[in-house]
Amino acid sequence: MPLDPVAYQPYKDPDDFIREVTDLIWVDRSISYIRENYEPDSIVHGAYGTSTTRDEVIEGTLMRISATPDRTGQAEDVIWEARGDDAFLSSHLVLSGSLLTSQHSRTIANCLYRRGRMVEEWVVRDTLAGALENGDDLDELARAQAFRGYTGSWTESAPADPIAVGDSGPRPDEHRSEVETVLDMIQTVWNERDLQKVEKFFHRDLVLQTVGNRTIIRPEGYRRALLRFLESFPGGRFEIRDIQTNYDVRYAGLRVAVTWKFVGDYNGRPNYGPLTGKPVDVLGISQFTLHQGALVKEVRIWDDIALRAQIAGSRGDEPVGPSNIY
Repeated sequence: MPLDPVAYQPYKDPDDFIREVTDLIWVDRSISYIRENYEPDSIVHGAYGTSTTRDEVIEGTLMRISATPDRTGQAEDVIWEARGDDAFLSSHLVLSGSLLTSQHSRTIANCLYRRGRMVEEWVVRDTLAGALENGDDLDELARAQAFRGYTGSWTESAPADPIAVGDSGPRPDEHRSEVETVLDMIQTVWNERDLQKVEKFFHRDLVLQTVGNRTIIRPEGYRRALLRFLESFPGGRFEIRDIQTNYDVRYAGLRVAVTWKFVGDYNGRPNYGPLTGKPVDVLGISQFTLHQGALVKEVRIWDDIALRAQIAGSRGDEPVGPSNIY
């Protein structure tokens, strides 16, 4: 079923819609446009929890722009997929930073637009990158934030068959073979910990771009990066919450976006301060690029400072103040 133009007007397609609207708000500073772009009761799931009002998006956007006036961003990828005939779910990878330096970070915003209005969003930022560049105390940054917690769809059970229906609703059954490859990799390598199988799914010359603005290469690098995360939560598991696929030569062909939730007890290696033995709830998004059936690239983003704030809160550390969900 073709997508009705009402889903993305006045732009030519959802890709153009996402890139232009984001630039209008974040680069041209038309913060007021959020009132036209978001429903009043729009829902945003961020690294610190869930917000349920458009006003909080406006306030949060203003604070972020004001705090980093010299930063700008642009689309690195837009993976969009229809949700019925009048809506789409986009996975927008944004590369942002200073125009004349090498200080950059990535954000992925997954937005469900219905008839041109944003109704629900899942957004993750690589806040670790800036903190490392500035030499900040990571735990001090975390203690300055309060983890609010999640409500709504993020608290519900993971979709039983995310290929058919994700958190955003029923999805078209497109590129099933490649989607099954990605989900099989997540189950086998991430959840079952069969790290030897990385070579089964990935090309030898793989690239992983992840938090801290790190670029990882080769299967062994991929294994070590995954182990580094899992060692603090050795019993944790990844849930698949949503999927989008898109083929576009502009972005190197076929890509698969996966929204995931990681849940595990902080009872392993104390990389985030004293152990709590309590669970964490991590919102993450990965974008995979495939070539001839093999995975060749992954961009994997979650908010590492927010994860530290969540752990600090469960430890009883008193936050300095409220967090900017957006």
